[in-house]
Amino acid sequence: MSTAVDDGIIRRNPCRIKGAAADGSAERPVLSARQVIDLAEVIDSRYRPLVLLAVFGSLRSGELAALRRADIDLAARTVRIYRTLTDVRGQGVTFGPPKSAAGNRIVVLPSFIVPDLTLHLDKFTAPGQGALVFTGPTGLPLRNGNFRLRVWAAALTAAGLPDIHFHDLRHTGNDLTGEAGASLRDLMERMGHSSTRAALIYQHSSVERQRALADAVGALMTAKLSGGDPQASQSGTEVARSGKD
Repeated sequence: MSTAVDDGIIRRNPCRIKGAAADGSAERPVLSARQVIDLAEVIDSRYRPLVLLAVFGSLRSGELAALRRADIDLAARTVRIYRTLTDVRGQGVTFGPPKSAAGNRIVVLPSFIVPDLTLHLDKFTAPGQGALVFTGPTGLPLRNGNFRLRVWAAALTAAGLPDIHFHDLRHTGNDLTGEAGASLRDLMERMGHSSTRAALIYQHSSVERQRALADAVGALMTAKLSGGDPQASQSGTEVARSGKD
């Protein structure tokens, strides 16, 4: 329609809606490091690694529910994502590929969650490389509704957390990854996104980093104006780094 306007075929684009381009979604909550660990401590031990992987692997609930034993390499600390579980009310669960090619990825995990994964695979995952890593107590695939009612709500109460969504764990993990200094491409690959839009949300800097940069600019200007400051030979980045250290 925009092309038709440019070509003079129509006078205005009827598909343009005022305010439609603005994202009015509420800001999703981000858990603190302490809240993440508290939640992992109080949730049913069967689901402790589920929480840890959602946060520290930035994985979606459907990706977690579709994981098989063969997808986890404990030695390399990696998880391979190539399929997802969809739970449609009235239709049951189905396994299929991720929504986009970027969803097929390998995620590297921090070493401190490996012991929890090892214990889980030994205790709760059936033998065989094709066995689902996370299931309910009866061995069936995880269902969102059942998990939320029987496990998630009680864990939130025990941890003293508000009524957050399970997906907020992934949001928290993305935020931590961005805070750790991940580039836009790093975030996109870890999150499994083909577009920069979602990843840009997490590529923010801390107040401390902004203060260091502001101080670096001030020091650089002072050096340039004085002409005799020993820091004049340092770049703004070097000054910021030295201030941060």
